Amino acid sequence: MIPAKILIIAGSDSGGGAGIQADIKAVTLFGGHAMTAITAITAQNTLTVDGIIAVPADMVLKQIDMVAEDLGVDAVKIGMIGSPATAEAVAERLTRLDAPVVFDPVMVASSGAELADQATVEAFRKLMAVSKLVTPNAPELEVLSGRSIETAEDMEDAALALCRDAGVAVLAKGGHVKGPVVIDTLVEPGGGVTRWESPRIETLNTHGTGCTLASAIATGVGQGRGLPDAVGRAREYVQRAIQEAPGFGRGHGPIGHTLGTMPWEVIHKLLR
Repeated sequence: MIPAKILIIAGSDSGGGAGIQADIKAVTLFGGHAMTAITAITAQNTLTVDGIIAVPADMVLKQIDMVAEDLGVDAVKIGMIGSPATAEAVAERLTRLDAPVVFDPVMVASSGAELADQATVEAFRKLMAVSKLVTPNAPELEVLSGRSIETAEDMEDAALALCRDAGVAVLAKGGHVKGPVVIDTLVEPGGGVTRWESPRIETLNTHGTGCTLASAIATGVGQGRGLPDAVGRAREYVQRAIQEAPGFGRGHGPIGHTLGTMPWEVIHKLLR
């Protein structure tokens, strides 16, 4: 079986837990071939983001073009975008690619550091217009939908509104909504709604969960899976990876992308 070729457009995390580093790990574990267009370089660890340098938009586009012209692209994952100019340029360029796009609208790191200013957030709407799926957590969904979210019902209502207004499928991630059960809700254009529930895992080691989830979904979509199937297996993987977190750092540590020392045969069976 030929691996699906997944283009990751995102920033670099020097701590290795999120961003491009997490994306490559997830795509590789799911049997895809990871390719990258790096949008920003960050100096960060599990405690804080100490510096960000955005890669110029023309260089981001050049990375996309070089990959697409030679290797081809089966799916795209977008994470940290870097600047409004880059968001708009990438949105325009992706209209030329015949590949589904999964957009994780990264606004704030697990440490609390802001990774997107207001102008960049406004430009996110152009990225949503070329995406198959957007994967906001509750705070991000509040910004994108303009609605307050306190409960799982609020979250689903906001996801439905964003799906309707932007014409894109929305995976509303419920990790930030209080309660012993985490509810994630997929809303698709045309009215399809799929919900997943799982007990909350009490841990600080959740750095990179959003990046990992979106990349795993993009790999599934690139392999020809439908959204509910791709989301379901990606979500199962992230839950296991949180449980297998190695405990690195003094703050929000990385998850266990390789699921500890579990051999590939067992991982493959888990991911079906």
